[in-house]
Amino acid sequence: MGRFSFCRINKPIPCGFLGDSARECVCSPGQVSRYKKKLSGPILDRIDLHVSCPSLHADKLAEISEGEPSSVIRDRVQKARKAQTERFKKEKIASNGEISVKQIKEYCKLDSDGVNLLRAAISQMKLSARGYHRIIKVARTIADLEGLLDIKPTHIAEAIQYRISDDS
Repeated sequence: MGRFSFCRINKPIPCGFLGDSARECVCSPGQVSRYKKKLSGPILDRIDLHVSCPSLHADKLAEISEGEPSSVIRDRVQKARKAQTERFKKEKIASNGEISVKQIKEYCKLDSDGVNLLRAAISQMKLSARGYHRIIKVARTIADLEGLLDIKPTHIAEAIQYRISDDS
C-alpha cells in the first residue's frame, strides 16, 4: 500500500463525538462542515485506507479476546511481502503500493465481475483515477495476504470498503 495510512479515532469534528454511541455531538452543522474541509479531497485521495475506529466502552476493553495470534498475522504478512518481492524482482519496486498505472495493468488483472464492481464504485463514490488505482493496489495486497495469485471480486469489495468513511 502507499506511504500514508489513516485511522480517524472518532474525532472527525471539534467536540469529537460525532457518531459516538455514548456521547452526543454538540457542534453546529457549520462547525462540522468547516472542520471536515480541513482535510481536502486531494489529500484524502492519497490515503489508501479510510477506517473509522469507534471508541470502546471499558467493559469491552477488559474482555479477553480469542482473536488471531500476532505470530499468525506476522507470518501471513511476511508471506505476502515475499510474494510481492518475487513478483517485482525485475522491477525497481518492492511492494504493491509502488506500482505504476502501467504495472497495475500487468500485475493486477481483474475478471469481469471485479471490473463491474469497480465501475459501480466509480459511479457511486465519484472516485478519481487515483482513488480507482489505489483500490486495485489494496485489493492486490488483500489477495497477497490470502496467498492468492488472482484478485477476486471479494478483494475488490473489501478494498472499496476501506475507501468509505463515515462521512462519505
